[in-house]
Amino acid sequence: MASSSFHRNDYLRPKGLDAFKHYYVGIDSLGELATTDDRVCVLNILGSESRSVTPTSHVYSGGNIICGTQPGRSGSALKTEIGDIPVYNTVVEAMDAGHRFNVAVVYVPPAGVKDAVIEAIRVNPKLDKVVILTEKVSLSDARIIRQYGQQQGVDIFGGNCLGLADAHHGVRIGGALGGSHPEESLVPGSIAIYSNSGNFTTTIAVYLLTAGWGTTVSFSSGKDVYIHFAAPEFTHALHNDRRSRAAVMYIEPGGYYEQDLIFHKPVVACVVGRWKDRLTKACGHAGAIAGSGDNASAKERWFMEKLGVDDLFTTDNPVCSAKGAVVTNIADIPAAMTAVMSLSGFIPDFEPKGDLSLKCWFADDTDIELPADLDIETVEAISPYREQIGIVNRQVGVILPRQSMKDASGASMMDPKTQVSRLQGVSVLDAATHSYEDNLVMSVIREYPDENGLALANVALNAYVNLHGTPMLDAAAAARRFENSPNTVLCSAVSILGPGAISGAQEAVRALLDLFRDAGLTNPTQTDFDFAAVLDKALTGKAIDTLTAEEPEQLARNMLEGIETRGASSVFVKFLHSLEEHSSNHLTADAVLAAICCHLAWHPMMLKRLSQTTLVNMPWHMRVFSTMVGASVRIERQTEQAFGGVPNLELINEWSFTETAFLALLAHRPSEDELFAFSILIGLTVTNGPGTISAQGAKGAVAADGPEAPERVQINKAYAGFLTHTGYAHGGNGFEAMRFLIERFGKSSLQDPGDPDHGLDLESIAAAYAKEYKTYKTSAKAAGNLSYAKIPCVNHPIFKDKEINYDPREVYVHELFEKRGSYNLFHEFYHELVKALAAYGVSRNVYCVNVDAVIAVILLKMLWKPFVSGELDDRFLEYGAFTTFVYGRIAGDAAEIEDHTNRGRNMDTRTAASKCQFVS
Repeated sequence: MASSSFHRNDYLRPKGLDAFKHYYVGIDSLGELATTDDRVCVLNILGSESRSVTPTSHVYSGGNIICGTQPGRSGSALKTEIGDIPVYNTVVEAMDAGHRFNVAVVYVPPAGVKDAVIEAIRVNPKLDKVVILTEKVSLSDARIIRQYGQQQGVDIFGGNCLGLADAHHGVRIGGALGGSHPEESLVPGSIAIYSNSGNFTTTIAVYLLTAGWGTTVSFSSGKDVYIHFAAPEFTHALHNDRRSRAAVMYIEPGGYYEQDLIFHKPVVACVVGRWKDRLTKACGHAGAIAGSGDNASAKERWFMEKLGVDDLFTTDNPVCSAKGAVVTNIADIPAAMTAVMSLSGFIPDFEPKGDLSLKCWFADDTDIELPADLDIETVEAISPYREQIGIVNRQVGVILPRQSMKDASGASMMDPKTQVSRLQGVSVLDAATHSYEDNLVMSVIREYPDENGLALANVALNAYVNLHGTPMLDAAAAARRFENSPNTVLCSAVSILGPGAISGAQEAVRALLDLFRDAGLTNPTQTDFDFAAVLDKALTGKAIDTLTAEEPEQLARNMLEGIETRGASSVFVKFLHSLEEHSSNHLTADAVLAAICCHLAWHPMMLKRLSQTTLVNMPWHMRVFSTMVGASVRIERQTEQAFGGVPNLELINEWSFTETAFLALLAHRPSEDELFAFSILIGLTVTNGPGTISAQGAKGAVAADGPEAPERVQINKAYAGFLTHTGYAHGGNGFEAMRFLIERFGKSSLQDPGDPDHGLDLESIAAAYAKEYKTYKTSAKAAGNLSYAKIPCVNHPIFKDKEINYDPREVYVHELFEKRGSYNLFHEFYHELVKALAAYGVSRNVYCVNVDAVIAVILLKMLWKPFVSGELDDRFLEYGAFTTFVYGRIAGDAAEIEDHTNRGRNMDTRTAASKCQFVS
């Protein structure tokens, strides 16, 4: 670089080093930048970036790359459409093999660029150009490269550039100018392009085509701090290139390369980066950080003065002169160029090619009504994209990228600040206000169904809940007989529900998906949807055999009656009715279940929020949900005609699945208040994030099956993984709080914990226990016993250290019940207890009542009357707490199973041996 006391343009002197103040510029004209005589050696030719662009450059340029280097890869070759490019360890080895070249293109990592450039120049006296594509070469190395290039008479380009291209010569050296099809954008014309941005070099060339302007040279200068062949060198060569009538210069903030330019040809300067004025570090390019006098605003002024204009050019304010124009938006470049050139009597090089209007190949308004000016019509894409888009459009559902999902989830998360978990984006606090069936469906399809969808879901879930005469119920009964825990009992039943039990429904889903894939169905409740073509296809294909059978099935008739009784509508169900009418066969229960699943999943499938894998698995999930609840009811309470004393058809026609689950647990239909409390109880427990033991069990089971072949993942086995990873500490621990409350109130006169006029003095009971606990705790510590019993469900490691502490989850639920006027003595006692513990010195502040207390007090309130009357014992209370937890957590683990099946990698939950410890 010249000293700052000289102006670079004044001392440009081509072809020589005959005076100390002249610095070397071998390029006299832009026509010499990239010629058909240039022969190229690419350094680090097998690196990832070079491998993707060098073959295209070689083919476009007619085979100008004669060799490349890659240490340790001598004898290799880079394949191209017109022949292999040989690879050598070093430049010396390439020359010893007889190769001669005058250009070196450098893809070497930053730390090695200086040595690579100096070595190439030193051993090859014929070298006259070096193009450095590497970004962030250090300033000290760049200066040494510059000095050595000057001494040896070699022009250096870059660093951090995308190379050089000449549309007239059909030559591209280094980088990806013109993209993968350079002939489409590098069209011969009369405009030269100089750009600090590599990608925008091509974009500008394409934009110019829309106004009928082609290019001579496209030059990406790079924007490292040190630019070797910069604006002054480019301008000198522009003036000497007869082909170039004008130039576009795309300029970023930083550096004074453009300050003293003198133009003898028209120039449209696009100066960008006003937003960078306040930055204190580089953003985008290493050299794109400006000081006080070289920011975007300053550079706009420089070019305005040089080009004789007093304002920026826009389509609304076309300020320009015969010397040029200044724009800040690349979209204004074509119009500015045409306006400037017309003032000198020049017309465009050819007819415009395309235009800059928005041409959407894809569009999705996501069912939102848009204003007319925003409701943009799509256009047909050009080939080969048209064909590729056709394939994509035929693809129903999303395909998620695979990654390691150990301790990760796309289905659930916990906010570390509020401790509120989310499932499929829904807070557990919001989930607590939804029904059980609502949350089960949401866990799989990633959104809540509407009322019509809920009616269909209740039919499906209740249709399969009665397990009478099935091996699932026999397995559960055998496990219960040998006194297994509730989760083990359910696991025994679920383990039976393997692929053979569900394959019919899955095949039915595949058949419906294939039939409706191209039918144009977007809303499965659309009553006037014309499926005549779909019906013809089904009647003449294999679908008829998949969806129907020769003998009628009672379960299928019951389900269809339930759908009609509930007033639910579905295109898929209507189609099945029509299929049955036009054939001599009868619909199967598998077909009806498949139709319900397709209906529920269709909307998120069309929005590409759900995968085909999940849709095919959905009947399996629905059967597991029913089996879990069914297996929690003893065998003697299930008959061929009734479940828990309720006729099967009544459940299918009338009951919600939340009511059915309550019936399974507590043996009666819930009241409105009981249903509300039960829904909250289950909703609060749906998830606690992917790190919980139960979630890890489900994810580990999926990982062990190998989700990269998702059809091999056994969904029921994944639920077994979840169930085997629950237990008395994780799932059954709610009973500890219930037992604590029973100890406080079991011998009292309490009959109804929901009656605010209970006649008990909660404050006195809390104070008495606080004093009792303080004495116990003091004695235990004095005896050195630091493992003394803790009070369940008070305090929390996050919500502490304030004078009065609250768990926001508990507060939210307490307020929900207050708004309903629903009183719970046990809940109120906990509030009195934390105040008493602080008042009597057990705690230094008022503890929070944590959310686990909410689960215990809701359940104990529901069970209190039968407990005090002797209908239930302690063992049932423990069973109830455990089973309720499992009911809720089913939803969360359904989501984890599908998430891991769609995203995970084989065996990705394992722990590396290096992170394991041996303990002796």
